[in-house]
Amino acid sequence: MEKTVKSELFSWIQSLLFASAIVFICYQFLFVPTKVQGESMLPTFEDNNRVIVSKVSMIDRFDLIVFHAPNATDKYIKRVIGVPGDRIEMIEDILYVNGSVYDEPYAKRIDGDPITDRITGDFTLAEITGQEEVPEGAFFVLGDHRLKSNDSRYFGFISEDAVIGEVKLRIYPFTEISIPK
Repeated sequence: MEKTVKSELFSWIQSLLFASAIVFICYQFLFVPTKVQGESMLPTFEDNNRVIVSKVSMIDRFDLIVFHAPNATDKYIKRVIGVPGDRIEMIEDILYVNGSVYDEPYAKRIDGDPITDRITGDFTLAEITGQEEVPEGAFFVLGDHRLKSNDSRYFGFISEDAVIGEVKLRIYPFTEISIPK
């Protein structure tokens, strides 16, 4: 009887170690859960939303990414507006990327915003970064709640090396799940 207890215990320990190794590998190399803090991504994400970030996705324009903030020890979540080679300008709340107009349905006025006619102030990439194009190995990011977002307009480009990954899934506190648009 003692032999079967030891055998069963060894089997459980082996299973737990194997499961722990799988979780560790997934967390380090595939995906990571994180929590949204603040209002900079309203209405897409609310404060304290939980998201799953893929570490293996290719980042493209308008993807939602999590990255290490260049001017703080925090992690930020923002939307990629410009990828390497892009020329960006905002004129009267209209986004131009490489001369083409892009609709931004996610950038909306939020109740409680200061009274202003604009969602985003006018700018060109050259005015705020000193460069005409997004350089290789970098991204230009903006928050969806432009009036309350600390983003590339303030700290410049995000290095590819600072990117943790792309947001793939939003998980609400009570396990309600939705996929961001």
